[in-house]
Amino acid sequence: MTLQADLMVLLPELVLALGAMALLLIGAIGGEKTAPAISFGAIALFVMAGAEAIWAVPSHASAFHGAFVADDFARFAKILILVGAALCILLADEFFAPIAMARFELPVLIVLATLGMLLMVSAGSFIALYMGLELQSLALYVLASFNRDHLRSTEAGLKYFVLGALSSGMMLYGISMIYGFTGSVEFSAVAHVVAQSGVGIGLIFGLVFLISGLAFKVSAVPFHMWTPDVYEGAPTPITAYFATAAKVAAMGLFLRAILIPFPHAIEQWRQVIIAISVLSMALGAIAALGQKNIKRLMAYSSIGHMGYALLGLAAGTALGVRGVLIYMAIYVFTNLGVFACIQAMRRGGKPVEAISDLAGLARTNPKLGLVFSMLFLSLAGLPPLAGFFAKFYVFLAAIQAGLIWPAILGVLASAIGLVYYLRLVKIMYFDEP
Repeated sequence: MTLQADLMVLLPELVLALGAMALLLIGAIGGEKTAPAISFGAIALFVMAGAEAIWAVPSHASAFHGAFVADDFARFAKILILVGAALCILLADEFFAPIAMARFELPVLIVLATLGMLLMVSAGSFIALYMGLELQSLALYVLASFNRDHLRSTEAGLKYFVLGALSSGMMLYGISMIYGFTGSVEFSAVAHVVAQSGVGIGLIFGLVFLISGLAFKVSAVPFHMWTPDVYEGAPTPITAYFATAAKVAAMGLFLRAILIPFPHAIEQWRQVIIAISVLSMALGAIAALGQKNIKRLMAYSSIGHMGYALLGLAAGTALGVRGVLIYMAIYVFTNLGVFACIQAMRRGGKPVEAISDLAGLARTNPKLGLVFSMLFLSLAGLPPLAGFFAKFYVFLAAIQAGLIWPAILGVLASAIGLVYYLRLVKIMYFDEP
């Protein structure tokens, strides 16, 4: 392919890269007073990138010798990521305006992190995968500690940085082992070598290290330790960004980096994915029961939800992939709604995060209480709400793939999770404010 054809495949990413540099220059020259205009510019960039991903980028194309691919999977994931990022910037403007903490760096960092996410879901080689992952991670480390005047925020950012660097090292070590045993970093070439030569013990070790690094990015057990602290310590709009756009990118990368290079090693990696999935579902359901901070509760909820999504990956089928994409789409919009409601909760003009502050919300603010309740019940997976269909498709894919026991354990974990969601609804409707 010519350079022009290669660049057409990466048109949305080019828009974000050039736009981020332009916004940073405007902010550096104009100072903090340009923050609202830069936020608007960032949202405009996301709209442009989304339009190009839908209409301008050719379907089923690749760039730079297969390092990046454009297909329907990448297009769907990119739209979800861009929508989530744009809505998080709107939440951030609403959040920081009353406390006079609007900084032009925030939307620029979100644009750069989103650029990394788009590269992640389009990756066709392990080098492209790692490049996108690190671009996203470096921006997210700063975002996690963005509220630098608060100890919790800086502590959360430091923890995320240390553990994130460790997980990146593990993933890079796994990639180096895969390269050593297959002689290639291209997904399609690795798949061809594995089909011809079989799965050796060295390749299995590399695969385990790769899965470990990816599991950290989706905050799956046992690589979930950073999630509650980061969710609690970061400002609410940034927590929403971690819980939505970042999760879609990480799960999209997980699907692409496992299913495309290793379809012939499914028996080896499936057992690891099932174990991670079941542990995540169980911990997410049980650990959330005793939480007193609603953002920490949402952190454990997200760990559980990533476990359900990984069950669709473990199926290793087209239905499983569709189930994961449907799950992530519903998860993104439901979580954005929850965090918007959390941000809307104020006492004495100050934001509140304690679960006890939900008491009597249905009486003091009936509309907010109703929306909150519907969103929580959707996350719990109660029919006929959207969350039920998200879990239904994932469980259906798992059962059709013969993963009966993991699916049963998932249903049990979902039943346990229903308890803490119903507890929140009970507090809003029946406790005294």
